Amino acid sequence: MIKSWKGKHVTVMGLGGFGGGVGVTRWLVAQGARVLVTDQAPAEKLAPTLRQIEDLKVELRLGGHDDRDFRGADVVVVNPAVPDSSPFLQNARAAGVPITTEINLFVERCLARCVGITGSVGKSTVTAMCGHVLQHTLPDRRVWVGGNIGASLLDALPEMQPADLVVLELSSFQLHRTPLVRWSPHVAVITNITPNHLDWHGTFAAYAAAKFNILRFQDPARDVIVVADRADLRAMLDQLHGDLAGAWRYALDGDVPVARMQSCSGVDTDDRRVRWDGVRLRVLGRHNRENAAAALTVAQALGVASEAAAAAIATFEALPHRLQTIAEVDGVRWVDDSKATTPEAALTALEAIGGPVLIILGGYDKGSDLRPLAERVAKRAGFAACIGRTGAALAEAVRGAGGQAEYCEVLPRAVEACRLRATAGDTVLLSPACASWDQFVDYRQRGQQFAELARGQCVGA
Repeated sequence: MIKSWKGKHVTVMGLGGFGGGVGVTRWLVAQGARVLVTDQAPAEKLAPTLRQIEDLKVELRLGGHDDRDFRGADVVVVNPAVPDSSPFLQNARAAGVPITTEINLFVERCLARCVGITGSVGKSTVTAMCGHVLQHTLPDRRVWVGGNIGASLLDALPEMQPADLVVLELSSFQLHRTPLVRWSPHVAVITNITPNHLDWHGTFAAYAAAKFNILRFQDPARDVIVVADRADLRAMLDQLHGDLAGAWRYALDGDVPVARMQSCSGVDTDDRRVRWDGVRLRVLGRHNRENAAAALTVAQALGVASEAAAAAIATFEALPHRLQTIAEVDGVRWVDDSKATTPEAALTALEAIGGPVLIILGGYDKGSDLRPLAERVAKRAGFAACIGRTGAALAEAVRGAGGQAEYCEVLPRAVEACRLRATAGDTVLLSPACASWDQFVDYRQRGQQFAELARGQCVGA
């Protein structure tokens, strides 16, 4: 670990339209590093992000990368979304330049205990639920929430104490490189693992292996595993991780969250089984009860009284763009689930909505198999408005399965197509099952435009 950054030449690769590199850039400058920020996007596309670092003395290389910035650096800090196959990263390695990431810089220096949460679906909500419960039940301990959700926590490092708790959402991109610093969190949570980001990882096996890095460097005598009690996940864990004796497993018994710890003999003991009967949530869907089960189990593993945890989670509100009701117009409910960027997430959203539903699907192609989703949409939704790069194929697949669908290409047309068909009592659900990068900066921008269109606030809407 680098102890002093003073005078170090650091290349930050990937500022990002949403400002993913802002936190690490500001932190490096504060440490005395000489920072060059490089991004393939031109300055005009990065304008909102650039305004967040305009007060800093940094060099900018925008609209493309220069190999010299990588071969000649003391350190390269890479945006997690940049794959290892990047020729610039390969050339940096060939020149012996260390490569790290914002999350690695943070966890190397963090004195507090960390709860790390990953999964293909639900990790943001579980992270937020964990933070909410711990903040409300442990008033004597400071709780920080960050990682893949929210802003960088690097600037907060001087304030963190060993008694604090840090709750981190961790993506497969971030976990792909945590082995570089041989780190795993004190409490590792895995909600599920289903095919995702295959365009980046190449294979499902490589994607799953990145997710399991969250457990790779845990100390069995000190650390805790919290995992969904599912046969498919248990089989993957057995294959890639090994013995799960002592892990907390969570599930639903009907609608009741239940947690149990597996003893070393594989036999459950009564004093290690917890039920949260009567838990009431403000968020929609059975999947959110499963998310709550995960958060409650984390609280249990950290010694929070079950009654206090249940009372805290009952006050949790839905996160933006995650099954969030954003309007009700003429009896039609409009629900923003733009964060649903996998087929599994969209299927979960469909099951969470009661009553007739019209759905907006499609976007950037991550290589996921969308056929099972199309078949379910044909049966469950009265109409599918399909957009983006995958939209035409999705519309055709839904119609081929006997459903009603139209390729609308862009979101405004999709919203208008749904508005023309929806009647009082219907729900119009944006749950695209695909990433947003073909037409939007990110899922947040997509969700925001949907909300504006639903409320009639967009120009031309």
